[in-house]
Amino acid sequence: MLAFLVQRISQAFLVMFVISVIAFAIQDGLGDPLQEMVGMSVSEEEREAIREELGLNDPMVVQYLRFAGNALQGDLGNSYFYSKPTLEVIAEHLPATLELVIGASLIIVFLSVPIGVYAAIRPQAWLSKFFMGVSTVGISIPVFLTAIVLIQLFSIGVTVNWFPSDTGWGQWLNDFFTTEGGLPSYGRGDELTHLFGTWESGFFTGTGLMHLVLPSVSLASIMLPLFIRLIRAEMMEVLQSDYIRYARAKGLSAGRINFLHALKNTMLPVITVGGVQIGIMVAYTILTETVFQWPGVGLMFLEAITRSDIPLIVAYLMVVGLIFVVTNTLVDLIYGLVNPTVKLTGKKA
Repeated sequence: MLAFLVQRISQAFLVMFVISVIAFAIQDGLGDPLQEMVGMSVSEEEREAIREELGLNDPMVVQYLRFAGNALQGDLGNSYFYSKPTLEVIAEHLPATLELVIGASLIIVFLSVPIGVYAAIRPQAWLSKFFMGVSTVGISIPVFLTAIVLIQLFSIGVTVNWFPSDTGWGQWLNDFFTTEGGLPSYGRGDELTHLFGTWESGFFTGTGLMHLVLPSVSLASIMLPLFIRLIRAEMMEVLQSDYIRYARAKGLSAGRINFLHALKNTMLPVITVGGVQIGIMVAYTILTETVFQWPGVGLMFLEAITRSDIPLIVAYLMVVGLIFVVTNTLVDLIYGLVNPTVKLTGKKA
């Protein structure tokens, strides 16, 4: 365990070093930081003096070493727009994104496992074929389109006219098949409670949960079809293994075989893929948060690009990279605990 942790920490530092180099290198392509700091009214002499004071005229290696040293101390600069440290800005928006990711993850877990297992146990059933067909369509639909459709069908104040409304029969059919829903589709909700004294959460209020439904379903629609098909494929492969045949020959019940023996081994690759997908979902929240105007780090990042807020863009890339590194390390640890036959060094026991 100790050797694995040392190995993973060293790999994490290497990955973060590469991310920091990339994040630092793209700063020059994002615009002139002085233009965002002082505007156009400052003379060229004053601009040059400020550049010299900020060290922008130093060699790139010197600038990177200064950037890396500050980053190790938790200083990724100040946001031009918010006029405060970038990590503080991200910390204010991160709880909203984590709520979205947690909500989507719960939907994925509670739907993909039973549907995938059912489709594997009864692959020829019409319901299994229906689920597989829907999952195929779901993989093909982009998240922003799913979000727009959900808003059209289930949000407050939005009604879809499926038939021509300029005729009597069309208006009657539109009224009969009305799709106006009662779910909010904008923002996070007004009633938020303080979590751990610093973070605000809408998980513990009715309006917060109502505002969370549509964005969570939209974000889950990206990964849910993938996990349904993955669990089904892994479960069907496990059910064909020798030890499952031996368990059936011993006379064990189908429920014990499927849910105690087969499902446990089915979940091993699912855990690995799931850990990676959690990090991907954090990145995918950009589209979901934009459509629903959800005040998370995804929407913050998009607005930072629009405003050329270079320090905030760089800080976002660093934080998301760190999330990927941490989740992948935790997944490897969990995998080793779930499957004792695999050592954390990657060698068979």
